[in-house]
Amino acid sequence: MASYEWYASPRNYELEKAEKALQSQPAASHPLKGITVTEIKQVDSRGTPARETKPAPKREFVDPLSSGDPLGADGAISLAFEGADPLSRFAAEAEPLGRARSSSEKKKDVISPDGLDESFEPWSSKKAGILAKYTTSEKLSITTSFLSASDKEKVVIKTQHHAATVTDKVKNRLEQLDDFEEGSVKEMMNLSQQDYVKRIEELNQALVTAWEQDQRVKSLKIAIQCSKLLADISVIHFYPSKFVLITEILDTFGRLVYDRLLEKAQYIPPGSTKPVRLPSNFTPADVPESAKETCRNWFFKIASIRELIPRLYVECAILKSYSFLTSGEYADALKRVALMTRGIGDPLVAVYARCYLCRVGIQVAPSIRDHVLPCFDDFLGSFVQVQNDSVQNILAAQKMEMPLYLTLFSPALDWILQCLAHKASDALLNTTLEKCKQDCNNALLLNSIMSAFHPQFIANRATFFTEMIRECEDTGFPKHLLQQSLGRCLVVAETPEDQKLAVLSEVWKSVIKLKNPADYISCAEVWIEFVVKHFGKREVNKILADVIKHMTPDRAFEDHYPRLQSIVSKILTHMKDFSQLFSLDKFLPFLDMFQRDAIKVEVCKNVLEAFGKHQVETVNDPVVINAMMFLCKTVHDSVNALTLEDEKRVIAALLCGFIAGVSFGRDFEQQLSFYVEARGSFSNLDPVLVTLIQSVNRLSIDTRQVVKGNHSRKTAAFVRACAAYTFITIPSLQSVYSQLQLYLVCGQVALLNQCFSQADAFFKATISRIPELPVVLDTEGKVRSTEPLLVEFISNFVSTLVATPDSPEAGVLYLLRGLLNVLQDYTWDQSSDARVTVYTRVLAALSAYSQEEYPYHVDKGGGA
Repeated sequence: MASYEWYASPRNYELEKAEKALQSQPAASHPLKGITVTEIKQVDSRGTPARETKPAPKREFVDPLSSGDPLGADGAISLAFEGADPLSRFAAEAEPLGRARSSSEKKKDVISPDGLDESFEPWSSKKAGILAKYTTSEKLSITTSFLSASDKEKVVIKTQHHAATVTDKVKNRLEQLDDFEEGSVKEMMNLSQQDYVKRIEELNQALVTAWEQDQRVKSLKIAIQCSKLLADISVIHFYPSKFVLITEILDTFGRLVYDRLLEKAQYIPPGSTKPVRLPSNFTPADVPESAKETCRNWFFKIASIRELIPRLYVECAILKSYSFLTSGEYADALKRVALMTRGIGDPLVAVYARCYLCRVGIQVAPSIRDHVLPCFDDFLGSFVQVQNDSVQNILAAQKMEMPLYLTLFSPALDWILQCLAHKASDALLNTTLEKCKQDCNNALLLNSIMSAFHPQFIANRATFFTEMIRECEDTGFPKHLLQQSLGRCLVVAETPEDQKLAVLSEVWKSVIKLKNPADYISCAEVWIEFVVKHFGKREVNKILADVIKHMTPDRAFEDHYPRLQSIVSKILTHMKDFSQLFSLDKFLPFLDMFQRDAIKVEVCKNVLEAFGKHQVETVNDPVVINAMMFLCKTVHDSVNALTLEDEKRVIAALLCGFIAGVSFGRDFEQQLSFYVEARGSFSNLDPVLVTLIQSVNRLSIDTRQVVKGNHSRKTAAFVRACAAYTFITIPSLQSVYSQLQLYLVCGQVALLNQCFSQADAFFKATISRIPELPVVLDTEGKVRSTEPLLVEFISNFVSTLVATPDSPEAGVLYLLRGLLNVLQDYTWDQSSDARVTVYTRVLAALSAYSQEEYPYHVDKGGGA
């Protein structure tokens, strides 16, 4: 093969740069500056238009993850996606009766603008909590004529097919109702809670099916039977959940009746011959007489129900249909039904009946509240019944203690008081409060008041409520629940400054006397937030010390990790100065109570997340650094072979955030010592090691900037120590490509600091690692070839070698020759031009070597 002698053309790099530079033009305005609009307003006396310059209206930023319509004002696209949220769908499917609802029930509950706002918590948001809290393992029963054990038996209903007159027809329907009450009923017993819920769903579906088949009387009978179940307190602890399930069916029945009447109430508007549906804001005058007659028939049928409880509940269910009759009927009907509840003997059944009345009233007529106060007054007057022998006998038979029994009242009483307190005047609330104190100062009522009244109202009278809690009658309702309710109000409202200490002292005096760890920690979890928000570290430290004292005996903390975690989260939310946080003597001992590995790691991660989020300034406090190092070490040591890659990334990001947050200023030696300690503690995570290597490189560059490139013996030794740190650390990385990149960067840093022997070592290591680069890389599940990365890397590496002085002992261009030897043996992809590209880059480097002046060089004083 013939050999050729190569000659490098002389080049003027500055001239080439100028020739290839793009021609620039001065910009009239900044491209990121707001657009201005010039508007001609008028012409002055000289005939010159007067100009007014206004900034163009800025388009309002729309959060694409918000609940609004980010895709258009017309809402067309958002409507197309309505209900498409998979989590919302899952929640809807989880509702016990959600699958059995008819199409008429799919309308969303809309809070009326004339009486309610966002501060009023709707019933729909309370249902899930009630169903989750009030459960039972006892056997339940259902009395019905529409379900059987096999779900295949049909109930025989006596029907007269040849009713000749309207009177006979009405009589026949009443006989059907009587037939239900007299003999066609079957009792299904020994049902588990799950079976019971399933049967209730079947009843709901049976009601909808009967309605769709025009069997109105059958639908009414199902509603009546379901209502009668609410008189059954045989499994009393399940009663609140049963109330939620049964009233769902009654709501379904009420909506079906209303929609049917609305469909029948079509009218012919003036000037038209085609009947149309009533508008949404119709008045009784718009309703045809035939629809009114049908509406009256429904109420007459319900009025003929013999028993009080089903008659009351079913009338409440269709109360909205009164809007077809007269405009003022709501107020009278609500007050009348409120008086009917006085006939219910059992106090628990009675309070839930009043709850349902208030619930329906707030839906159909939010502005009418005349019935709410009588309901509440009746409750106050009848509450003494809980001490009667009949109630005591029921509790004894079901082995239920009075404190647990009283908690069953809370959902209903909370709702009644919320309806009473919403947008009520302070005078009414004060009157209600005084009435409660005088007539029935018991813990159950006081707890519901604090749950229902606006938190700021409670906070303004914090000392008054602490006195009421201290003096209230001990009817069995646990007072620690009152302390919790008061604490929840005070943490979301502003307590008057002169009351804060007095309230805390009074409450905590009672809390520390609690012997049950569960009762104690539930109070401490609530009140720690009040202390952190309004007091200093001394008070917080005392609370933590007391929690440790109460939870350590018998290792009680092991049963209450979620509440202990909540305490840590609340402290981190409000105490954002970590110097102050770790100055608490009891904070780390508090964390030591988390002795289950998974829980402890989770808590440590929470602290690290808070550090990264809230610690804006860098820290150099040894107390903070040592404490954080301990937490980081705990999190790091939790990583093992089974840890998921996503979890590793999260942990690595937390550790890197901590490392970046530590700075000792000009004390570079102390900073390097910290990086050495961190390397010893966090050796299992590549991203953390990469952060440490780059941090040490930054430290070396900062040293060069301080001395302006003129190193003394001390600073020269320091930058060599930095180079040694990085050279030792890089082989610990798992990724060969990351090693190549860091060897190159560290060699460039060494060149800047005139550490030529160290730079040679880095570049030799770089060349030796190229053959070990894998053919493909698996990055986040995606496989990509490394050849494009290698081409880019070698281009950068060769460019660096141009400015690298040769070692006198090794000869001219020994590093480039070594690179060429490696590339000669490298296996290239024959279908790509990577090999040609790499050798072209080497030729360009050789051309630069042969020039009188290099295109760039390493400047000793501070820049290349």
